[in-house]
Amino acid sequence: MLLKNRITRKEDGRPIDNVRLTIPEYQRPYKWTARNAIQLLDDILEARNSNKEVYRVGTLILHKTKNDNGQDVYEIVDGQQRTITFSLLLTALYELEEDQEKRPVIDFLHQQVFDNPFSRHNIPNNLNAFRRRTYKSAEGDKSVEHNMDMKSLRNFIEQQCELIVVITEDVSEAFQFFDSQNARGKALYPHDLLKAYHLREMADIDEVRTEQIVKEWEKIPQQDLAVFFGDYLYRIKEWINGNWAYKLSEHNIFKFKGITKKANTPYAQFFKSAYSYAEFINSSAMPFVSGTREVNAFQLNTPIIAGKPFFDYTKHYYEILKDIQDNSKYEGFYIKGNKIVDTLDKYYNKGVGNRITRLLFDTALLLYVDRFCPATYPTKVDTELFEQFVAFAFVWAYSLRAQYSHLGWQSAQNYVLERSGITNAFNIYKLIADSDTPISLLSTLADKLNPLSREDIFDRVYQKVDDKTIDEHEGNLFKYYLHFFKINHFYNE
Repeated sequence: MLLKNRITRKEDGRPIDNVRLTIPEYQRPYKWTARNAIQLLDDILEARNSNKEVYRVGTLILHKTKNDNGQDVYEIVDGQQRTITFSLLLTALYELEEDQEKRPVIDFLHQQVFDNPFSRHNIPNNLNAFRRRTYKSAEGDKSVEHNMDMKSLRNFIEQQCELIVVITEDVSEAFQFFDSQNARGKALYPHDLLKAYHLREMADIDEVRTEQIVKEWEKIPQQDLAVFFGDYLYRIKEWINGNWAYKLSEHNIFKFKGITKKANTPYAQFFKSAYSYAEFINSSAMPFVSGTREVNAFQLNTPIIAGKPFFDYTKHYYEILKDIQDNSKYEGFYIKGNKIVDTLDKYYNKGVGNRITRLLFDTALLLYVDRFCPATYPTKVDTELFEQFVAFAFVWAYSLRAQYSHLGWQSAQNYVLERSGITNAFNIYKLIADSDTPISLLSTLADKLNPLSREDIFDRVYQKVDDKTIDEHEGNLFKYYLHFFKINHFYNE
C-alpha cells in the first residue's frame, strides 16, 4: 500500500490501485514518540524471529472521497499513527540500499499535513530513531551480514505483515466504525472515543467548521483532557446522583454521549430546545441591546446534546475549571487573590491525600459556579455569595483531610456519599444540585456543617499544629489551613 499505492482485496483477490492516502485536517497530530516507534519495530522483529507466517499489525479505516481535482483520495479516519510510523520505518530500511534507483518514493510521506509542534518533532525524531536501529553502529557501519538481516526484515514487513483496511464512502459511517472498533479493542483515552462519536454526529456541518472545532479541541493537552473528563466531570455526574465514581472508561462514556439530533422524545425535545434557545439569544444582539446577561447553554447535571454542542460544552467547562484553579488577583474571574486558596496552593499541593481533597474542593466550586454564577456582569451580591460558598466548600472538603492521616479514594468517596461516620460527611454535590438559589444552599450548609473539635482532628496534624500555632503566618499568608476553620467558627478549641 505504501510502496505501490495498492490495496489487495481479499474477497476476490483483485487489488485496488491508485490509492492516494491523505490525512484530513480534523485528524489529531502525530503523537507517537520514539519509544512507541521502537516498540513497534521490536514487536515486528519478534514476530519475524518467531517465524510467524502472518503478523497482523492493526486496522486502517479510510474514507473514500474526491479532492479538488476530482481524483479519488482515501482519508485516514483511524490508523494515522501506525501508517506514518511504518512509512518512516520503510524509509530507514530502504536507505540501506546503496543503489539509489532501488529506493522507492513513499508518496504518503511527501504530502503537506497540519502544522503542529508534535508532528514537527516526532516525525523526524522517529525517522532518526529507526535509522539508529537499522544501522549496525553509531558510526553508520553497514556490514553485509547486517544489511542482509535488514533486508530480511524489510521483506517480512512487505510480505507478511497484514493490515486490515476498511473503506467507506460515508464519513459518518467511518466515524461510527472507528467508535465501535476502539470501544472493543485497545483502550484509548475515553475522550478520544467521545471525540469520534460526536464528530459522527456532525456530518451535516461543513468541513471548514468541523476542522475549526477539532483544532480548538487539539489545543488542549490530551493528558489534561483525560484528567478533566475522568477526575472532574465524570465524578461530578456520579456524585450528584449519589453514585460511586469509578474510573471513566469505554464502558461508561455513554454518560457523555447525550441526546442525538434524531431523538424526538419529549425529554430530548426539551433539552434540545433549551440549547437552541440559548444559542439563538447569545448569537443575537439581544443581550447587548437589553443589557441582560447571556444565557448559559449548559448545566452539569443535565444531558449533553450530541455533536457540536459537546465540543462547546467541553471548552466551556474546561475554561471555568482553569479559572477556578487560577488565583491571580487581577486576572481571575471567579477566584481572585483568595487567602484560603493561596494557603492550599503553597503548602498543601503535594501528596495523594492533598490532591484528593483539593479535587473535592474544586469540583464543588465548579458545580456552584455552573448553577449560580453568571458568566457576565456579576453583581456585588453574586460575588459575596460565592465567597461565602468558597469558605463553606473549603470547610467541607478539608474536614475530611483533617480527620485522616493517610487519605485515599475509598475514604473520600465514602465521605461524599455519606457512608462514613466522621464529622461533615455528606453529599455537597447533591445539595448544590437540589438547591434553587444560592441563599437556600448557604442556609442548608450552615445547618449541615459542624465545627471540628480537637478529638476529631487526627493526631498527625497536631505534630506541627496546635492551638497556639494555628495562626502563624509567613508574609501575611497563613501556614495552616485550620486557621480558616478557626476564623470561620468551625473549630472548637
